[in-house]
Amino acid sequence: MSLVTGPIPLPLPRERECPFGPAPEVDALRRRSPVVKVTCPTGIEAWLVTRYDDVRQVLSDSQRFSSRTGALGHMVFTMPPDAPVEEGNLNRMDGADHLRFRRVIAPAITTVKRTELFRPQIQRIVDELLDELATETGPVDLHEKFSLPLGATVIAELLDIPREDRVLFLQLAKTLLARDAGAEELEAAQAPLFQYLYGLVTRRSQDPGDDVISVIAAKARNAEGAFSDLELMTIVSGLLVGGYDTTASLITYGTLALLENPDQFAALRRSPELAPSAVEELVRLVGSGAGMLRVATVDTEIAGSPIAAGDYVVVAVQSANHDPERFPKADRLDIARPRSPHVGFGHGPHQCPGQQVVRLELSAVLTTLPQRIPSLRLAVPFEEIPFKENHAVLGPAKLPVTWDEVLGADRVTVGSRDRLENPPDLLPDGDGVAER
Repeated sequence: MSLVTGPIPLPLPRERECPFGPAPEVDALRRRSPVVKVTCPTGIEAWLVTRYDDVRQVLSDSQRFSSRTGALGHMVFTMPPDAPVEEGNLNRMDGADHLRFRRVIAPAITTVKRTELFRPQIQRIVDELLDELATETGPVDLHEKFSLPLGATVIAELLDIPREDRVLFLQLAKTLLARDAGAEELEAAQAPLFQYLYGLVTRRSQDPGDDVISVIAAKARNAEGAFSDLELMTIVSGLLVGGYDTTASLITYGTLALLENPDQFAALRRSPELAPSAVEELVRLVGSGAGMLRVATVDTEIAGSPIAAGDYVVVAVQSANHDPERFPKADRLDIARPRSPHVGFGHGPHQCPGQQVVRLELSAVLTTLPQRIPSLRLAVPFEEIPFKENHAVLGPAKLPVTWDEVLGADRVTVGSRDRLENPPDLLPDGDGVAER
């Protein structure tokens, strides 16, 4: 039961003070008051849940804790948790409605069998971006020159969006994830993108290829209950935005963690077969710091604390992933850590549908970057690295790096192109996620 009686301000991550983990106040709450009332940046009050077991319990039980609020309504003013659920917004659906959408998306981007087809394409993009870096004299901003183009290019190519059209969704992604974006600014970014995607979905439905949009459209045609073009357009726009900045930020943040732990970077260089475990460890270490929002549907309790129907709940994912009861020496980066079920991609019905693609991108980076740029290092002291402000996605805003040489792809032998193990809680060749 909580030992704190009144709402406290939601403790937000402070990367400067605690760069790869939750704010110190969150660690203290996890020990003393694992369920506590907080006031969020958007003004709502919520229960903050900080322990690993409790976080998994909330995320796995959509009957007691609904996602109809959206995940970021406690952080982003343009995503109010009490707003009407827009048609096709599967992130704010539960039960049968949510499962209906997941079964359409899974064959396109969720199953291991499908996403393994993307591996050569992703590796090619990584190598091409590193070839471009080889023409730079340094120092360069790795976030701007590598991570952002990688995230944008991968998702755009998987959706088969022409290069000249990609600026539309890049602008929308930046606007959507800005915590202080205004309604007019958001509408100005959304309108042209939605119009473009509506036409794209219509054309792919009539003349399909083998891209992700075509696979989703084909699956939707054969699904029980017809999907409207608007629903399909909303699915695609969600994939675009979710696959861009969040993935790029994870790549940048993970690279910073490795450069701040040079022994771990060197271990990857010597043993690239450690990349799959390094992926899981980096996702655990630098996961979603601001947490995810839910709302209680019935009177219930969490860890002995009573929660009333209608109360908002924020699950502190980063805190859960740093819970020492589940992860020994949780604040330490250990790329050889035995695989454990972190919640960096969520858990239960609403775990990230694109997590296999993210794993492939990170794995390609972690097997290639230390091999091709073994001398990679920060170009400025850590204290001078700027972190994002007023943004729902955490991580460095810039990552200035330098090196002695970028080796050509033909000069290195990457030892790990292995298939990733099936991640926990996924059905590799079924519907993607079991609704609980």
